[in-house]
Amino acid sequence: MTLSRRTFLAVAGGTGIAATLTGCGLEASPGQTAELLRSETPLPDPFKVPLPIPPVKKPIRTDSNTDYYRVVQKKASLEILPGLRSEVQGYDGLFPGPTFDTRSGRTIVVEQVNQLEVPTVVHLHGGHTPAASDGWPLDLLNPISGHDHGHMDMSGGDQKTGSRTYTYPNTQRAAALWYHDHRMDYTAPQVYRGLFGLHLIRDDEEDALPLPRDEREIPLVIADRAFAADGSFRYPAAKDGPGVESAYMEGVIGDVVLVNGAPWPSLEVKAARYRFRILNASNARRYELALDPGRPLIQIGSDGGLLGVPIEHDSLVVAPAERFDVIVDFSKYQPGTEVTLLNKLAKDRTGQVMRFRVTGRITDDTTIPAKLSSYAEVPEPAGVVRRKWAFRRGNAGDHIGWTINGKAFDPKVMQAEVKLDQYEVWSFVTDVHHPVHVHLAPFQVLSRGGKKKPGPYDHGWKDTVDIQPAEVVEVLVKFTAHKGKYLIHCHNLEHEDMAMMAAFRTT
Repeated sequence: MTLSRRTFLAVAGGTGIAATLTGCGLEASPGQTAELLRSETPLPDPFKVPLPIPPVKKPIRTDSNTDYYRVVQKKASLEILPGLRSEVQGYDGLFPGPTFDTRSGRTIVVEQVNQLEVPTVVHLHGGHTPAASDGWPLDLLNPISGHDHGHMDMSGGDQKTGSRTYTYPNTQRAAALWYHDHRMDYTAPQVYRGLFGLHLIRDDEEDALPLPRDEREIPLVIADRAFAADGSFRYPAAKDGPGVESAYMEGVIGDVVLVNGAPWPSLEVKAARYRFRILNASNARRYELALDPGRPLIQIGSDGGLLGVPIEHDSLVVAPAERFDVIVDFSKYQPGTEVTLLNKLAKDRTGQVMRFRVTGRITDDTTIPAKLSSYAEVPEPAGVVRRKWAFRRGNAGDHIGWTINGKAFDPKVMQAEVKLDQYEVWSFVTDVHHPVHVHLAPFQVLSRGGKKKPGPYDHGWKDTVDIQPAEVVEVLVKFTAHKGKYLIHCHNLEHEDMAMMAAFRTT
């Protein structure tokens, strides 16, 4: 029998091999559902590498309402750790991929060309996207060579070879989205090796605000990784020995923190306000971000765009796939001050993320308005449809691993039929940490942990919500415009690859 990666994990876990974590040298970390994978090369000194900024992707042509792009998925050898080369699988050979900077209501069409050796699928995370372009995990873009090293069950998918065109209407408010691989059973290793990037949408409401922009609006794409002695990425694989993959079924966290693809970078800033577009692109690691010396992180936006009003945080917990739009006012520091962005969920080197060096003062005409947007909470309608989604480890037939409502993902099975243009209340129930992501529509968090209100990081429109162990979170969601098959899943990517997805159909 030929085993898919997910099936291998399930079989290995079922034999009890997953219990041998100590023998594999694995360590659980506080605040995480994951196991630590250590690098085999000495870690670089922190704060020596300048923060790189991913390039903005330019269209190859435009017309009256559409911009057209071409992205080549290819291998590249990049210097990520100083003095070593790492082979990445990246969009345009970059790590992370190029940033799309787009306008609300203006369609973009992206031709994705696969020059890798494995099939891929592209998902625009947070996008209000037609089903044909959403990134169904079996809608494969096969390599130009037609060569695939992995086994796949091709049922229920739409395969293309060489290139595939994705259409994104961008009919949504300004927000920071991201795009990444979504191939069934292989999302985790393919994102780990580089298939991810930012997709920004802007609109007139946001443009009118006196917020920092241009060189003071900076993306911070945070992703942890582990490296082999030669600089290549370390990731669990069956070839490394029996049970190695299954030992990491909780999730993979590395011991190197990368920001925009650089290890523990530094950034020179003026003593002024800066806007940071934060994305947690890690497979499984959660972060609690804070500044040292301490100053507030002023949140102005969430996954789905601007908040109604700014919110101050002493620290900010960010789960995989979540985005936070924050302002830091460096004018509160004296020039010459070094400010470290910490991760308070770790005590080792991953307890540091990057460093800012405050240089001279400048005239700063930006402000943080008391009102940011026309966002408003939607009251729960009477008689609303309710659905429960239970995210748990368990058995589903011959599958031993992660499940939703007791079922492993089956692309032929729709766990819900959802009518367009009506609100529903969805309850997410967990056993351990699960960042839950819903495709197609944003939602508002109604309650968390039995309290009739959101948590401190739940405000605004969300598409991914960080759910604590043994917790219940209720959200209000409404799907519009697009009919077809979509997904709800855990965004701990190792959980996702081990079948923690469920399909639903909008009608």
